[in-house]
Amino acid sequence: MNGSEHQVLPEGVQRVKAALQAAGHAHKPVMLDGAARTAQEAADSLGVQLGQIAKSVIFKRKEDGVAVLVVTSGDRRVDEKKVAARVGKLGRADADFVKAHTGFSIGGVSPVAHLHPPLTLLDQDLWRFDEIWAAAGHPHGVFRLSPQDLPGLTGASAADVVQDSTDTPVKTALVASPPAQEAT
Repeated sequence: MNGSEHQVLPEGVQRVKAALQAAGHAHKPVMLDGAARTAQEAADSLGVQLGQIAKSVIFKRKEDGVAVLVVTSGDRRVDEKKVAARVGKLGRADADFVKAHTGFSIGGVSPVAHLHPPLTLLDQDLWRFDEIWAAAGHPHGVFRLSPQDLPGLTGASAADVVQDSTDTPVKTALVASPPAQEAT
């Protein structure tokens, strides 16, 4: 992690910082020395388990174009069928859609401070950990939280939204679009 407290934070990280402060969250975003575009990169940089990375995956609901955010554990893969059963048919969210709806680029999508509030689902598997880390609006930015903080910060609740561990190999990333493009 970068020790410089006086650096100018990127705009997305400033938005996340303001949202966290407004919510009374105890931890500020930190900037990592290296990029954390994937859950594995973030886990390696922070020295935590892959599952402790809360990756934000964005989908596009087909019926109305609403952004659907699934915050999932870094060692899990979103099950699109389970998500669609809760919110309706899903489509691919390309980089332009993600940026326009969240205000963040793929690789740094935070679970908070979106330009347009998404429909949000939280992976219940995040509750396996006492401490997790999420993207903070930039590929080098992250913030610490507990899974119990997520409902208050996002207005969402925990749900079964991931594939069973025997379904497919885990593909990790912090924020992205439907499966082929999962990234944080």
